[in-house]
Amino acid sequence: MMADHKSVTRMLKTARGQIDGILRMVEEDRYCVDISTQLMATQALIARINADVLKAHIEGCVTSAIESGDEELKATKLAEIERVVDKLAK
Repeated sequence: MMADHKSVTRMLKTARGQIDGILRMVEEDRYCVDISTQLMATQALIARINADVLKAHIEGCVTSAIESGDEELKATKLAEIERVVDKLAK
């Protein structure tokens, strides 16, 4: 299963719009707490996008590798997921 490209694209464009808005806020010397609030909202959206993409990867590529019976491919895909989880934990 691949991530829904339309949904991911729409959410990324929304995040880009949020970042553009945050840049304007900084340029206008807006209140720091308001800027921080918008930054956190953008971070949450990007985290959701990442979760959707990773879920699709697990449901598609990783599941296919496991079902293939190819032990090397399976180990490679599982190691990829482990590296991503390690990065997310930092």
